[in-house]
Amino acid sequence: MKRLVVDVQPGEYTVARLPADAPVPPGLLDAEGLVSVTRTPDELSVVCPSEHAPADARTQDGWRLLTVRGPLEFTLTGIMAALSGELAAAGVSLFALSTYDTDHLLVKAVDLARAVQALRQSGHEVTKP
Repeated sequence: MKRLVVDVQPGEYTVARLPADAPVPPGLLDAEGLVSVTRTPDELSVVCPSEHAPADARTQDGWRLLTVRGPLEFTLTGIMAALSGELAAAGVSLFALSTYDTDHLLVKAVDLARAVQALRQSGHEVTKP
């Protein structure tokens, strides 16, 4: 795996679950930072800065966002596998998602230092705000 640059983003994030038929919370897509909304037949999942988390949702807060500096070509393989394997070996659980340009990993804030250390020891550059 080639050396990646991973940027630790500022602030905390929340992962939220709403019913599948729930509307996207008003103003959510205007929030700064990463906002991801995914609807399946079973749920509406939201990842957003904690200050914008929907009040009426089931939530998991206290996440920190790590973004692989991109854009990454669609032909690249193994990026998420490598990063998740390196974090798993360090005992760090994650919530992963991808966008058109790059990959993102959310780790619990209490595990951030361990995650950064594991990625650096694996040869990646990790920048912090």
